[in-house]
Amino acid sequence: MARKSRKGIDTATTELVNTHNTYNAAGYVRLSVEDNKKRGDSVETQKSILENFIALNPDIKLRDFYIDNGTPGTNFVRPAFQKMLADAESGIINCIIVKDLSRLGRNAIDTGYYIEKYLPSLNCRFISVNDDFDTNDTDNGVGVMLPLKNVINEAYALDIGRKIKAQQRQAMQSGEYVGARPPYGYLKAPDNCHKLIVDALTAPVVRCIFDMFLDNTSLNEIVLRLNAEKIATPSHYRKEIGLITNENLVGNGLWQTFTINRILTDEVYVGDMVQGKSRSTARKQTSVPESEWIRVQNTHEAIISREIFEQAQARLKDIAASSAAKQKKPYTTNIYKGKVFCGHCGGSMHRERRLRKKTDDVYFFICLSNTRKARDSCISYQMPEAALTETLLTVIQSHADAVIGNSMKLRKYTDDIESRHQDVKAELTALRQEADKNGRMFKSLYESLVSGLITTDEYRSMRENYETKASDNLSRAAELETRQAELEKQVTKYCELSDLISGVENSGITAALIDCLIDRIRIFSDRRIEVDFSFSSGFDLISEVLGDE
Repeated sequence: MARKSRKGIDTATTELVNTHNTYNAAGYVRLSVEDNKKRGDSVETQKSILENFIALNPDIKLRDFYIDNGTPGTNFVRPAFQKMLADAESGIINCIIVKDLSRLGRNAIDTGYYIEKYLPSLNCRFISVNDDFDTNDTDNGVGVMLPLKNVINEAYALDIGRKIKAQQRQAMQSGEYVGARPPYGYLKAPDNCHKLIVDALTAPVVRCIFDMFLDNTSLNEIVLRLNAEKIATPSHYRKEIGLITNENLVGNGLWQTFTINRILTDEVYVGDMVQGKSRSTARKQTSVPESEWIRVQNTHEAIISREIFEQAQARLKDIAASSAAKQKKPYTTNIYKGKVFCGHCGGSMHRERRLRKKTDDVYFFICLSNTRKARDSCISYQMPEAALTETLLTVIQSHADAVIGNSMKLRKYTDDIESRHQDVKAELTALRQEADKNGRMFKSLYESLVSGLITTDEYRSMRENYETKASDNLSRAAELETRQAELEKQVTKYCELSDLISGVENSGITAALIDCLIDRIRIFSDRRIEVDFSFSSGFDLISEVLGDE
């Protein structure tokens, strides 16, 4: 059961007095990731402390251990914790024992609620062994310190994150490698994961890349040679040796120019450690100014000499300067950006330009697979942008009548769509009323159990029935709201598409039209094109509306 519903318990109507001679206790054990380094907080240590305490208290019988391993204490959405609360509600346990208050949780407000409100409402005893706290012992004075201890535990949870970052930064300043996976060309030392050692299999590839580059080989040519020799890319090599298991982290298996450039500019290959290039801010990685990078020299064996590395940097600067020095005429806006793909290999097509002195420049699209990936990996051809626009205009006009006609129907059936909207609102109202009714019945159900009107088995059966109904109602309500919102969104978008298409003869093909109308354009060597229109997919609900009419 969710925490929200548990916080809704009416403690005024459930103040009970424990009449048990023996307590059926739950031993709750929690271990977070950072606690793994503390021997005193291990699962076995916590269990031992609880078992020893129970052995000295004959009125307490251990029912079971509830263990959450590797879960933070800042929230209470933990499997074992939720199972324990469910067992407390159903009467299976009536006592919870923890090693200390931080094991229950490190959120001051919620921890205090469970100890001071929720558990007493179930007549469930709570004991924190190391804090000498027992809800049955109201005269020990420890209760006064309870809120303060909870606040301290919450502050600790926040502080531990800062300490981990500080320790990591200190490790960087000491020249220790803190990355998850080693740079291409290196491995982590077997006896020290913060030490880099040369990888005999990939270091020669790194040296070859530098040699080819200093031999005036272009980045494109280096890529072609590596792909032709079928040398595994960094991500595929890491997958082969087990450093990567997630398929999403593995590329297409082909070397790219940006990978070569990254290797050529990485100081790790001269034996220096350069880290701290980015930082996590609000769970997002942001770049750090180079002046703040952490550099430590001679931390590991070099693959490339400093002389060779400096020569490579000098050539990269010369190439950049030469490119910048050329007087460049700006390109016109590419209205097809990100939309044009090769119909043969599936790769993204590159827009290039031929300069003209007396007439407008000529733009065309080409597939770069032969020059950027591997020779003879695709058919060599080009498509003039003007020809693409002309062909695309014909294709769009052939679909225009159907789209505009459907849009007119949608506008005509506005009243019917609004009627559907009102029907959805009515059903949602009924679902909410039933949810309120189930909530009241659920509350009275527990009161009936406490007063003895129903048995524990009857309580469990009826509770499961109400929870199933509540869950079904919530799912149905969410489905209705999502479906209605999506329908209204689709109607608006479809009508906007219709307006764009209807004006194509006057305004021509524009960037706005391409962005809203087209998902993908595939070009073939015979200048034939295939177009994936946005209105041919993603409008399922509109299709249903039109099909009903």
